[in-house]
Amino acid sequence: MAREFYSVEQVAERLGLHVRTVRNYVRDGRLKATRIGRRYRIAREDLDAFIGRPAQPPAVSPLRAEVSTVVRIEEVDPETMSRISTLLMTASNTSQRDGRLHLTTHYDEERSAMRIVALGDPKTSADLLALLDAFFTADRA
Repeated sequence: MAREFYSVEQVAERLGLHVRTVRNYVRDGRLKATRIGRRYRIAREDLDAFIGRPAQPPAVSPLRAEVSTVVRIEEVDPETMSRISTLLMTASNTSQRDGRLHLTTHYDEERSAMRIVALGDPKTSADLLALLDAFFTADRA
């Protein structure tokens, strides 16, 4: 967004004041201005503040939420771990939107345990957990 600047003459004309009066306001510090060479430039925001016009609210960026999920699976053999890992990695790579999902898997052979760490937006994380739930539901049937 480009900032809009006015000269002392333009401000005087807008406010119906003498140019000398506007310069005095600037020199006294009552009206904020930037000196460029031998001339003053007054930003629109500073002029609005001076005359008491409410400042425009800054543009609001959309809210973003991130979910951190850790799933631990006990007593899983290496073959099942590989199937789960491949399933999740494939699903995360094909459904990933705007790089909003980070997925890591780790297998501890000594404990026969698998850990899945997912960081992403709520919808993608929920989809990933639903897929994992479907895997275990289908595996039990």
